Amino acid sequence: MGEVDQAFIQEPEHRPKLSIIEPEGIPLIDLSPLSCPDSISDPKAIEVLVREIGNACKNWGFFQVINHGVPQEKREKVETAARKFFAQPLEEKRKIRRDEIRVVGYFDTEHTKNVRDWKEVFDFLVEEPTLVPSSTEPDDKGETQWFNQWPENPPELREVLEEYSQEVEKLSLKLMGLIALSLGLPEDRFKGYFKDQTSFIRLNHYPPCPSPQLALGVGPHKDAGALTVLAQDEVGGLEVKRKTDGEWIRVRPTPNAYIINVGDILQVWSNDKYESAEHRVMVNSEKERFSVPFLLFPAHYTEVKPLEELTNKQNPAKYRPYSWGKFMTLRKLSNFKKLKAENIQIYHFRVSD
Repeated sequence: MGEVDQAFIQEPEHRPKLSIIEPEGIPLIDLSPLSCPDSISDPKAIEVLVREIGNACKNWGFFQVINHGVPQEKREKVETAARKFFAQPLEEKRKIRRDEIRVVGYFDTEHTKNVRDWKEVFDFLVEEPTLVPSSTEPDDKGETQWFNQWPENPPELREVLEEYSQEVEKLSLKLMGLIALSLGLPEDRFKGYFKDQTSFIRLNHYPPCPSPQLALGVGPHKDAGALTVLAQDEVGGLEVKRKTDGEWIRVRPTPNAYIINVGDILQVWSNDKYESAEHRVMVNSEKERFSVPFLLFPAHYTEVKPLEELTNKQNPAKYRPYSWGKFMTLRKLSNFKKLKAENIQIYHFRVSD
């Protein structure tokens, strides 16, 4: 990627400032009470943890976790394999290019809010096959299956990613349990939604960009799913919009930590008690950057709506129910076309006051 093509250039109001705000802001939460055998006799430690997570979800929609139980070597193997994959010639990577039929695989023309992102990606589904609606038509109840596409090289990529996905899936469900407790719900309240999950893992590669003041690795957006569990390298570039003043805050890479963010589904389930945070990725003029998000998505047949336990007369449901599968397939298809209108968002389902 050389000179910046017009397709990558952000509107003036979205162009990044190259001065960086890096306060201590985003909470760093230690999950060791979960793996510590004493926690059985020390519910206090779990209580404190639940409170910390609740505060982070409420005030930021973002936090980092350490002592999370995912083996470091599994994460390192993924990064090594990702580097090998993206280092290949473009024609090699494009052999598994995703399209409207094969919706996962390699892609290098992602758009966020209709502006092209300065990155290339490789996606794979955690459940294979993944069960999804066969069309975006509301009345069509048909189902179809999505399958992964794997590259010939590096040959170890599949095994490395499948092993890693089991670990981050465990972590994400553990976190959903703590989030449920923080909302005053039973720990397993969300578990059933992920039985036939539509989750996926993405490998992101952000090459150096000659004009980092004009383009973004990913434009400002919110995540559509329930929860995102992100591994990022030491280069950094992720920025979160602080809720108090709308400033963009750089998330400083913490060795072996995961960055967790609340997605739109959790915002709806919690009836806005927890809000998904807007975030974006800056690019670097000298260094390439790698990151690996795990996107926790429920089964396609999930009807997403505020949980009954969290609504009442004083706090009525703020959203109309929507079909996760239809929402997700509409979103997926938008990746292949530059839409005239904005992509489907949860606020399209907001109940007007």
